[in-house]
Amino acid sequence: LTVLREEIETIFTSLGFEILQGPEVEDDYHNFEALNMPPEHPARDMQDTLYLDGSIPTASDRPATLLRTHTSGIQIRYMETHEPPVRIIAPGLVYRRDNPDVTHSPMFQQVEGLLVGENVTMADLKGTLECFLRLLFDPDTQVMFRPSFFPYTEPSAEVFISCVFCKGSGCSVCKKTGWLEILGSGMVHPAVFDAVGYDSERFTGWAFGVGIDRVAMLKYRVEDNRSFYDNDLRLLEQFSY
Repeated sequence: LTVLREEIETIFTSLGFEILQGPEVEDDYHNFEALNMPPEHPARDMQDTLYLDGSIPTASDRPATLLRTHTSGIQIRYMETHEPPVRIIAPGLVYRRDNPDVTHSPMFQQVEGLLVGENVTMADLKGTLECFLRLLFDPDTQVMFRPSFFPYTEPSAEVFISCVFCKGSGCSVCKKTGWLEILGSGMVHPAVFDAVGYDSERFTGWAFGVGIDRVAMLKYRVEDNRSFYDNDLRLLEQFSY
């Protein structure tokens, strides 16, 4: 996971992005509300949030405190103190209420990216992600964008790559489709810009999020997500660092 994270950071550094770190213990505002997810928004249910110290989303006497469910809060904090243009990625651990199994973990690593400026379009997003995924996997990797929904982007798209196991011909891993979902992305919602004081009539931007554990399973053909955290030397010694 560390090797892959640094490879991703190297790719985006070469594209002119700055790497940021932020708090893993976050407040409700930066993790949800500033990202166009008010207290009763149904998207919060998708996050399976781990709240701390008895905090609840509707608490009125003090802000709810939680383990961050994504690294998007870093983007909000950065935009609050920096004017566009913005070109950043935010890697780090995130936490969700989930039972460990072959593909899930209550703690995993994620990288989120953000680019904001004047005249930024969906074409810029597609070009950047296609470049990133082909550098990460294979120059011949096919990339597909499919419309989706995320509260902090509009329009939004799920991104798929041609199956790394069958090269798109169809197999049990890709359920005979030839495609594997790899990340979520989209154009930043104007409400997010309003929350940080950006002029949404002047500036546009795009964002994406990708799970490092998920990518590592595909890239290194690891069948069980839990293997990354078992500290089994038979696995670890296969990776030079």
